[in-house]
Order: sequence, then structure tokens, then C-alpha cells
Amino acid sequence: MYHDFFGLKEPAFSIAVNPRYLFMSDQHREALAHLLYGIQNGGFVMLTGEVGTGKTTIIRCLLEQLPPNTDMAIILNPMGSAPELLSTICDELGVGYIADELTVKNLTDALNQFLLDNHRKGRKTVVLIDEAQLLKVPVLEQIRLLTNLETTTAKLLQIMLVGQPELKKLLARPALRQLSQRITARFHLEALSLPETKAYIAHRLKIAGLPDHQRPFNDAMIKKIHQFSGGIPRLINVICERLLLGAYAQNHHRIDNQIFAEAVKEVAGTATQEEEKQATTRTSWHVLFVLGLIGIMLAVWFLVPDEAPLPVAPPVAQAASSAQLAQSSSSATQSSVARQLASGSLSELRTQPKPIPAVLALATRDFVAAQLALFSHLGITAGDKKNPCLVLKDADYVCEKTRINSWDELKDINRPGLITLATPDKKWVYALIIGLSENHALLLENATQKIVPWSEIANLWNGDLLYVWSRPRGFEANLQMGDKSDLVTWVAEQFATLDKQPAPLTRQFFTERLQKRIELFQSTQNILPDGVINAQTLRRLNEVLGVDKPLAELDEQKLIAPAETQGL
Repeated sequence: MYHDFFGLKEPAFSIAVNPRYLFMSDQHREALAHLLYGIQNGGFVMLTGEVGTGKTTIIRCLLEQLPPNTDMAIILNPMGSAPELLSTICDELGVGYIADELTVKNLTDALNQFLLDNHRKGRKTVVLIDEAQLLKVPVLEQIRLLTNLETTTAKLLQIMLVGQPELKKLLARPALRQLSQRITARFHLEALSLPETKAYIAHRLKIAGLPDHQRPFNDAMIKKIHQFSGGIPRLINVICERLLLGAYAQNHHRIDNQIFAEAVKEVAGTATQEEEKQATTRTSWHVLFVLGLIGIMLAVWFLVPDEAPLPVAPPVAQAASSAQLAQSSSSATQSSVARQLASGSLSELRTQPKPIPAVLALATRDFVAAQLALFSHLGITAGDKKNPCLVLKDADYVCEKTRINSWDELKDINRPGLITLATPDKKWVYALIIGLSENHALLLENATQKIVPWSEIANLWNGDLLYVWSRPRGFEANLQMGDKSDLVTWVAEQFATLDKQPAPLTRQFFTERLQKRIELFQSTQNILPDGVINAQTLRRLNEVLGVDKPLAELDEQKLIAPAETQGL
């Protein structure tokens, strides 16, 4: 295949997990350090991240670095009941139990005896639950109770929860508050940045044996790959594999824009959909044309007077005349249809093109220009105008890209940002949204503000949002009572400023007093009052203190029709 063509020894972008291709970015190393720390200190450890961000890679590294005196049970399908989960843990660890008596008590007693024996032997026991976002609340509560198995000096069981971002929302429920408080280390994996994507691609090509003189991906192409994949390693693998195959098919050693466009169509499945659409359109035209012909021929037939005498001819001549008549009628009919189509009398057969939504006129295909417009609106300076989000002169500000599913989530983030819209020809464009009401949005384009119906945006939006906020230094994961961090001091100082108090409630240590103050703040801001320092609480704290610029609030009652205003 294409491997020999590029001088590769093997496929460089297989989606199978291969330890030889392990790429550890800074955040992957940090996540691994958090997990190792959490396991050594007992209780719960949590790792979350979008599909394809490298959770399995980190787990594999973790397993390789566990001490030899560690026994581990790995649960890959956590969707069962509590007894089923406990029996699976026992099976993984080799714990004996009576199969006919699968009760929670019997299984817990058997597991507790095993853990005590393991502790006497100087061995640690770890349970790793993958896809933990699928766990049911009663099962999670039973898992929490397992951590009560302890001696006077140590926990007998360490539990690792690995899952998608929904796991964080699940643990934020009030019913699971006790479990959430027992998590000693947590980390959320983000997508790769553009420099990390470049390093990731180079790393895999090098491991696969790419010769030094070969360079299939230039910097511009890597930027396109990063934009398409969103920095998700699995998607990077998929698109790069298709790009190399496409280049091989066209005998090109460099990936160009045409090859990229074709690969994107194949990966995203848009080519097949477009072909089906074109085929459906052609079929519809054929059916309408034939029906039109039949209708005209029937009309001609019934309009011929019954009294009109027909000339008598010999049989052979008559047959010939009939054929000539049929041919003449067919030609006349086709000419008639053609004339009527040209004159517009059969306009009902003509497919009118759909009007282009007005909101697309307020968007741009230039992603960099869109970022600079967002920065200008927020009064933030870009350190590199070619890569605005990569270098920010205002050190505490960061760009965050997320995918949200609803108007409510956008309102909850409450930050001006870039939304990604799809044009009729399946191209991505970016619109700057700076205000919201229940049914309308305020967009900004070239210093002109335009109010448009939300329904018009919703039909084109793919859910991507890029926004900027002042993220406090050191905020990498949620903090809760019992944690120690400089960020705890910072949050306490912000509440002291908000409350006009001379000194913060605490320094370094997350105390119960600070937790109660956070709960009170969350309840006044319509946030789940769990007392946890999370991104939502920090964003809202920034708003109240005037640090970040929120979305403008539009008066729905005055928005009878979209209106354009200047210089708002």
C-alpha cells in the first residue's frame, strides 16, 4: 500500500493502542502524576476526557508504573447492578464467593476478607472502572461504601473512575456528594493544542520509520488537520491515514488542499450524502418530465375531433404512416414541452434554489480574523496575530473551545465567543456572538451589530464554541473541602473582596467555612450548591467581580423584529 511509497515501515496512524507510538504531552504527564499520587494516598481517583483524547494511553502508562505488589481489577462494562459489579470485581481479583448467593452483603464480606489478607501481605488493591459515566447512582453509592473498608491507618481499596465529561456532571449530583468529596485526585484531559498536534504527527511518523527527506505534511496542512480534528488524537489518526492514502493514489509525496478536501469528505461522510442528494434531484426531474409528457399526450389525444376523417391507405403504407405520425407527435410533444419550459409556463417543474440564511452574511471563513475580532471586542491583546489563541499578552486569559448542545449551556458559559456555522455548500464559517435573549442573538461583524432570530442560528450551528475567560493560575481540576492549593487562597481573597472583608476566610487549605461561603454564592447564582470550586463557579465569580465581559442581555420584549444597530 502507501507505506512503501512514503518509505514507512508500517502504518503510522492506526487507531489501535500501540505502546511503541505512545505520545505523552505535558498534560498527559500531569494527568499520570495526579493518578499515581491519588493511588498512593487511597480513596478515589478520577480521570475524564472527551472520546479519543488519550485516556486509554494514560491508563496503560499507569498500569506499567504500578508497584509490583499491586493487585488490580479492571471493569470495562459497568452498566450492571451493584451485585453484578461486586461479583465482577471479585472475579477479577480471584476472590471466592458463593455463586448462588449474589447479595451485596455476601459479596462485600468476601471482598473485605480478601482486602484484609492482602493488606497483611503488604499488597495494595486497586479497582479501575472504565466508562464510569455509565454507572447508575445506586451502584456509585455502593462503590463509595467500598472505600469504608479500612484499617485504623490505611484504606484497603483504591478506586479509579475513568470516563467521559458526563462523569463530572454525574458526580455533581447532590445524591453523590459524599463520593465526590472522597476523590483525592482528578484530572480532565483536553484536546491537543496546535504545537502538540504538530509534535504528535511528527512523533508517529518517526516511529513508523519516515525517512528524513520525506515531509508529507507542511505547517499549513497540520493547521488544517488540527482545525478539522479539534486536536483529538483519534481523529488526527483517522484524517492523516486518509490523507496519506489519497496522496499515494495521486502519486503525490506532499498533501495538498485538493487531497485534504477529498479526505475530509470521506472521513465526514459528506461525499456520499451529496451524491445521494444529486441522484434524488435527477430522479425527481426525470419523473416530472415524463409525467409532463404523458399529460400533454393525453390532452392531444382527447382534443382530436371524433368526426375527423382518416385517410385510407394500404396496410404497409398505413403502418408506416402510423409510425411517422407517432414520431411526429412525439417530436411535437417534446418541442411543446421545451417551449413551455423556456417560457415559464411549466414553472411548477422548476426547483427554486433555497435562499441563503442572512446570518451567514455576518460570518467569516477566516478563523484567525474571527479570533482577532473576539479579542478586540473583549479588549484583549493578541501576542501573535497569526495564532491569537496561542500567545496572549494578558497572561491570565485563555481560549477554551468546547462543544455544547443547547441554548441553556451557551447562556450558562455566558461569554462572547465564536460559533461555528455550516454553509449550504458544507463549509465552516465563524460568527461572533456577543449577546442573547430567549429567542434572539446579537452578532458582531465589522463593528456592526445585528440581532437575528436564535432559530436561524440553531439550524446552522454545529455546537462548537470558542470563548475567552480569565482562568485563575493553577486551576486544572475542581477543588473541594480538604484540598490544599494556592488557588484556594486566591478564591478566598476574591470572596473577601466581594464581601468587603479585611482578610480571607482561609489560606491554602479548603476549609468548611470557605465551602459554606461558596455554597451560598452558588445558590444565589443559580448554580448547583455543592461547595466545589469548579469552572462554572469561577466564571460566575469573575462576572460578579467585573473581571470578564459577559454576553449582553437583550430585552426580548423589545425585539419585535431583528434590528441593526451601530456602536452598541
